Amino acid sequence: MEPSETPLNMLAWQIEAGADEAIGEAPINRYRSPAPVDLPAPPPSPAAAAPNPAATAPNPAASPPNPAATPAQSSFPPPSSSPSSLTSTDTIAKSAHDLAAAATDLAALADALARFDGCALADTATNLVFADGNSNAQVMIIGEAPGADEDRQGLPFVGLAGQLLDRMLGTIGLDRSSTYISNILPWRPPGNRKPTPNEVTICLPFLRRHIELAEPKILVLVGGTSAQALLGVTQGITRLRGRWHDYPRHGIGSEASSPIPAMPIFHPAYLLRKPGMKREAWRDLREIRRRIDADFSA
Repeated sequence: MEPSETPLNMLAWQIEAGADEAIGEAPINRYRSPAPVDLPAPPPSPAAAAPNPAATAPNPAASPPNPAATPAQSSFPPPSSSPSSLTSTDTIAKSAHDLAAAATDLAALADALARFDGCALADTATNLVFADGNSNAQVMIIGEAPGADEDRQGLPFVGLAGQLLDRMLGTIGLDRSSTYISNILPWRPPGNRKPTPNEVTICLPFLRRHIELAEPKILVLVGGTSAQALLGVTQGITRLRGRWHDYPRHGIGSEASSPIPAMPIFHPAYLLRKPGMKREAWRDLREIRRRIDADFSA
């Protein structure tokens, strides 16, 4: 036995680990299955000793088993995609649409969001994350949802992914003073989880109104969730990125019939995990710069 494995040292190690109380007289190897214990059979009762012919003989007239007497297989409620839950989500989304439509400017829209009680994320978030940058900019950037840093500061894209986004914009001559930045969701989902379809449905009317009031000339959709929600598609970001899509205007001034060109790009958080994809991201950024110079430079 090694000097460090003496019984006294081993006991001291267990005490330091928190095992400071004995709960049995003898040690137990809990990795080994316990031996079966033979219990004595109970003595037969007098009624059981004498067989009852009526109980053993089949009864043709006996009624079938009662389904209610069988144990229920599940006591859980139906999934959230039931018609009642969908109706509830649609009702809340309609309320969000009416509240957003009543906002006549961005300040009123931010106030409407702060008063909106139809999304449970507002109860767990620290701050409402509305927007950052220049609301008069030609380019509006829309991400997925705030993270922990964004939730603390009340601004979109200020964490590590936001710092990378700033550098990406800088490569094509843009920054926060020449862009306007927001998210699909204005509140952080707990644990930075992906937004649920119901949460997107409820918050989308506010974002659509946000776009209407900001009147950008180009949309940059950051990540798959943003692109799918605003474009109404199911393809992933790998298929959507690299080409222009049309986002239909919803009553924006006299150009209501003209869609807004939208470019989906990889989320900076994805590029931090997959730096090899920065080559494709650079191509998308150059295409955005080309579109600005060709079509929207004043």
